[in-house]
Amino acid sequence: MPDLPSHARVVIIGGGVIGCSVAYHLTKLGWTDVVLLERKQLTSGTTWHAAGLIAQLRATANMTKLARYSQELYGDLEAETGVATGFKRVGSITAALTEERLEELRRQAGMARAFGVEVEEISPTEVKARYDHLNIDDVTGGVYLPLDGQGDPANIALALAKGARQRGAKVQERVAVTHIAREGRKVTGVDWQGEDGTNGHIACDMIVNCAGMWGREVGKMTGVNVPLQACEHFYIVTEAIQGLTQLPVLRVPDECAYYKEDAGKMLLGAFEPNAKPWAVDGIPRDFEFDQLPEDFDHFEPILEAAVNRMPMLAEAGIHTFFNGPESFTPDDAYHLGLAPEMDNVWVACGFNSIGIQSAGGAGMALAQWMQDGDKPFDLGDVDISRMQPFQGNKTYLAERSTETLGLLYADHFPFRQKATARGVRRSPFHSHLIQQGAVMGEFAGWERANWIARNGQQPAYEYSWRRQNFFGNVADEHKAIRENVGMYDMSSFGKIRVEGRDAEAFMNYVGGGNYTVPVGKIVYTQFLNNTGGIEADVTVTRLSETAYLVVTPAATRLADQTWMQRHVGDFNVVITDVTAGEGVLAVMGPNARKLLQMVSPADFSNEVNPFGTAQEIEIGMGLARVHRVTYVGELGWEVYVSSDMAGHVFETLYEAGQDLGMSLCGMHMMDTCRIEKGFRHFGHDITCEDHVLEAGLGFAVKKDKPSFIGRDAVLRKRDEGLENRLLQFKLTDPEPLLYHNEPIVRNGDIVGYLSSGAYGHHLGAAMGLGYVPCKGETAAEVLGSTFEIDVAGTRVLAEASLKPMYDPKSERVKA
Repeated sequence: MPDLPSHARVVIIGGGVIGCSVAYHLTKLGWTDVVLLERKQLTSGTTWHAAGLIAQLRATANMTKLARYSQELYGDLEAETGVATGFKRVGSITAALTEERLEELRRQAGMARAFGVEVEEISPTEVKARYDHLNIDDVTGGVYLPLDGQGDPANIALALAKGARQRGAKVQERVAVTHIAREGRKVTGVDWQGEDGTNGHIACDMIVNCAGMWGREVGKMTGVNVPLQACEHFYIVTEAIQGLTQLPVLRVPDECAYYKEDAGKMLLGAFEPNAKPWAVDGIPRDFEFDQLPEDFDHFEPILEAAVNRMPMLAEAGIHTFFNGPESFTPDDAYHLGLAPEMDNVWVACGFNSIGIQSAGGAGMALAQWMQDGDKPFDLGDVDISRMQPFQGNKTYLAERSTETLGLLYADHFPFRQKATARGVRRSPFHSHLIQQGAVMGEFAGWERANWIARNGQQPAYEYSWRRQNFFGNVADEHKAIRENVGMYDMSSFGKIRVEGRDAEAFMNYVGGGNYTVPVGKIVYTQFLNNTGGIEADVTVTRLSETAYLVVTPAATRLADQTWMQRHVGDFNVVITDVTAGEGVLAVMGPNARKLLQMVSPADFSNEVNPFGTAQEIEIGMGLARVHRVTYVGELGWEVYVSSDMAGHVFETLYEAGQDLGMSLCGMHMMDTCRIEKGFRHFGHDITCEDHVLEAGLGFAVKKDKPSFIGRDAVLRKRDEGLENRLLQFKLTDPEPLLYHNEPIVRNGDIVGYLSSGAYGHHLGAAMGLGYVPCKGETAAEVLGSTFEIDVAGTRVLAEASLKPMYDPKSERVKA
């Protein structure tokens, strides 16, 4: 009979490597009242059959930090627990078969240098020298990471579980959670049932959903959206191969394959382009250490290419053909953090085949978050609050998961769009834009016009690491915004209404700006955390004495609304998502005023409608509200119109615009214009760990307000001085392109990396933003340095500035 307590500080649901890591790290922080419940046996879901590849380099600095932590932890676990983890640093090689893939690897190598990961770019012959079994006939090059490793997944999990037990955690196998009790936004306890028929209840202060591919179902029990779907994952293990010795892990992503030598045998695994979702209608109740049916026809193309790539496989017998399930999320990033729907439900699942390499770091980060109540650093890439409510839809997940598994090894081209599960969220202008040649991208489920195809041009992406087929289109749209007038759809941006008798006082507490302003005033502002980091970057418009409209980036609407709701306290306010209620058209450029005057009797002059104000207007035969703000650095207005009149307003503006030569534009143009103006991009240039003063946004914080979240940290940083500055860079060579994560080189040394990058079509070169350490230095000393940007291994001289390189005094914006 299970020996379980009647109360626990936390109940962890799921005994795979993730659940074991969370338990381990909580007890390491001193938590003893920890219970982990596993429905069958530890590791019996996905962990037991994982390949155990443990790489260091991930797509962002913080994800790399977590992966490196995992490595270091696994190297020490055996000494602590006596359980052998099998961890060894064997190195890894990724081989490219095309010039495009080689460009990607070179950029990844630059990123590794920026993140402090040891990396070597190697030629085909050097690939062969390190991996003699490989056929390199069409290999174009590769990268070698000497400190990458591999390990025994099940034993890593068992070692973490033992470490947790040694510090007081209760780890109980063969006990299933059958019900989760809730009151309002909190869970109060879990009902459990043992395989022996016994049952009971554990009251708890919080739970952690580490249920792996069962995570979506456990999420439903807690009222939380956890979008993930199990997919079949295939690999083979050969018979013992004579003379086969320890080798680096090898990845050949152009053939969707990875190779791992283990005990004289070779494991070949695949991330094929068209994956097979599994158990869409639910995982069998008795699933435990189960294999799925073989599907040799599905795996055969991978094996055929592998036999050519590694000829010794032709002679080796197949010992095991394995098919096991793993869970995948809609964007190939795992789910971590405090669930937005509840105040004491935490999530750590959906690890997209990187659970072993991620588990140590993810467990550490979540445990620290649970301990402190604040994220230990920016976890926006994996924060569960990035998921949109509709993404838990079963049909959507089944369709999207056919693609996401294969995307792990697909070319990671800039601007690459998902091909599956499209068309779910459409703005009121969607069909109008499609008719005019708009090429849609998908963002947080929204279909958004990214660029406009010319007559006769195929309205589709042709991907590359160099200038893509839309480069000229975006240059033309950029020129229209800078020299004439352009119009683009911003309906996807989040709109949150804050209303009630305490609305003004609440906004003044939750935000850094001053919201004691007249009706119609627009305030650009940030929501700060207690360290002065930026939780949200928004514009706030006062609609009435008791109502404000908070406009957020599309992907962070839920996170920003949740942040506000969690800080309501005793304020009398109601917070409502009204995103779908209004369409928004941005009309921007030197002739924006002229166009609006053609379709509306309203006065758009500086006297009546100065920058930073909104007014209700007539437009065509309808009504709208115009906000005089800009994200492209030009004179312009955002036109908010109720969804029922949106089509009419689009047609009115479009037809009038023909007389001015107006251009329809897309989101790519908006990015190229904003980077010239030095406007920050939330999630890249500004995050929860970037101090608002170091981000150069001190002007948006009203330090004399008596009380707001983050005030003490702002005043402290002002007194202590900046440790980093966000600089704007422009390459002196007009040819190379910048995206993000390229290393910043100051006086010959790597000091950081670009947080974002795009092409400045007006200024004539690629541009970027990035933080540079500056402790004890003046701005002049920082700018007096020589800066270069490492672009795929080539250092390119760059100009640096603290002020916007385009219209530094904002004279055009206020014209």
